[in-house]
Amino acid sequence: MNYYIVIPAHNEAAFIQLTLTSIVEQTLLPKKVVVVNDNSSDGTETIIDNFANQYDFITKVNSNSSDEHLPGSKVINAFYKGFETLDAHFDIIVKLDADIILPKNYFETICDHFKNDATIGIAGGLAYIEKNGQWVYETIADKNHVRGPFKAYRKECFEQIGGLQKSLGWDTADVLLARFHNWKVFVDETLEVKHLKPTGNAYKQKVHRNHGAVFYKLGYGFWISLISSVKIALKKKSIAVFSGYMKGFFAAKKAQTPKMVTSKQERFIRSYRRSQMLNKIKQFFLFRS
Repeated sequence: MNYYIVIPAHNEAAFIQLTLTSIVEQTLLPKKVVVVNDNSSDGTETIIDNFANQYDFITKVNSNSSDEHLPGSKVINAFYKGFETLDAHFDIIVKLDADIILPKNYFETICDHFKNDATIGIAGGLAYIEKNGQWVYETIADKNHVRGPFKAYRKECFEQIGGLQKSLGWDTADVLLARFHNWKVFVDETLEVKHLKPTGNAYKQKVHRNHGAVFYKLGYGFWISLISSVKIALKKKSIAVFSGYMKGFFAAKKAQTPKMVTSKQERFIRSYRRSQMLNKIKQFFLFRS
């Protein structure tokens, strides 16, 4: 299967060489890789150029977005700068971050999953971060969720969900919309991806309010947003996180912020999230018994 990769990169000189090295060492090479140098002021562009000069399947695109770190919109705008330069002769489109190291068999394995199961729409491995000299699972998301730093989409699924939304929450919206259209979201737990810059390191505190607004835009409703905010606050051990999420939710609701989904998709998402929560409650009590 032909797969293309797009890598948005903003000031990633400390990591991007490791990312690109892990790509060119894959047992199944990509047909095309586009690295988007998004207004970098460090040595990112020089590193990209070195790889582009050595490998004819790697190209560079320059983008001049603002230097401010804007989670969600900035990275997806950069992704589309690269995506728009590609032709349509791919089976799988991959969005990668520039701060990861892939196992050498990553894409051969991912492509095999897509090839062997025509119902898989999104696939990926699991993210690991370094703590005290050991690589441990990054517990920011459930293991049934393909993380934003390394997402592979079947072309048909990518088109059916309308691509990636240029907004914070895009990597939750895509999974929910894929499931709405009856695509499987598949996580291969044997594929351990090293995440060199843990999620959220560059985010400002106000991001919690922005995430709360995403809950509203995804159509979660009050109770699902409340439970989700409590869960995240407990994981972060912070009342301020809970407060930020709920303030963001209510602010978006008061402003009647446009939703990211249709009313039909919203009903599906609420039903799906409720069933997820009930399953976790059942598993908890089964484990306790």
